[in-house]
Amino acid sequence: MDTIFTRGPSLNNRLTLALVLSVILIFVDHKLDGFKSTRVYLNSFMSPLQYIANLPGLMLSESAQRLTSQEQLLAENQKLNNQLLLMSEKVQQFDVIAKENAQLRELLQAPIRVSSRKMVAELMAVDKNPYSQQVVINKGAIDGVYLSQPVIDDKGIVGQVTEVGSTNSRVLLIADVTHAIPVRSLRNDIRFIATGSGALNELYLEHVPHSVDIKEGDTLISSGLGKIFPEGYPVAKVTNVVRDESRPFARVIVTPVASLDRLRHLLLLWDTTQGDLDADGESREQAVNEDESTNA
Repeated sequence: MDTIFTRGPSLNNRLTLALVLSVILIFVDHKLDGFKSTRVYLNSFMSPLQYIANLPGLMLSESAQRLTSQEQLLAENQKLNNQLLLMSEKVQQFDVIAKENAQLRELLQAPIRVSSRKMVAELMAVDKNPYSQQVVINKGAIDGVYLSQPVIDDKGIVGQVTEVGSTNSRVLLIADVTHAIPVRSLRNDIRFIATGSGALNELYLEHVPHSVDIKEGDTLISSGLGKIFPEGYPVAKVTNVVRDESRPFARVIVTPVASLDRLRHLLLLWDTTQGDLDADGESREQAVNEDESTNA
């Protein structure tokens, strides 16, 4: 007696058909980007499940915080007060330096840098793929998040936004093998390109000649080139320089200053300078249109 499982094409034909369809879907997604909008909808659809999955961890964290002893709270409070006093002293110095810098820029007729808009985000999930260094945060399009938006933590640059959903977003870390960021040395202003190695604690500097003045301990900051990451944020420190004359370039290994393996709270940055430029461009265009209508 024939069963229902023996009807239809053979198992080999089914496997071949499934493989062919998989290859077609992969080609359409990778080359033609045909499922970009679908991924956004799926990401928005899955965001409530991610919030529900994070709920037990949040409850345990709050319970652990409530069980903290009074002595620990008093010690932490004293420590925070000491840090606040030290930071207040530094802020006073920074205020004086900022005023002097503004005066010098006014004398030189140079534009004054405007502080960018910021927003705190919280880590929701980490990509389980060992070949991809990505995380998911709890801010999305309704919060004004946009593609390629820079993300930092309390120590330095973390990465940039690559996918935006309605309530969450995906961030590509600077340690990912597909990521590159233009940097410069804080000591001598020499520019480099730092690329991810796939490991959270290691980056590479690309195409560094043997004669370049770089050494262990140098601090690398964002150069501002590429119009993605703002200038002046810490990126990495040089940990190893190997100058092998048998190779065309030196091998330079740097360590990210951001705690990529212990991320919890992140900071999203907005480029207000770009926004001002856009506003100026729109006003100039409106002025030209008004002039044309007046002349007509």
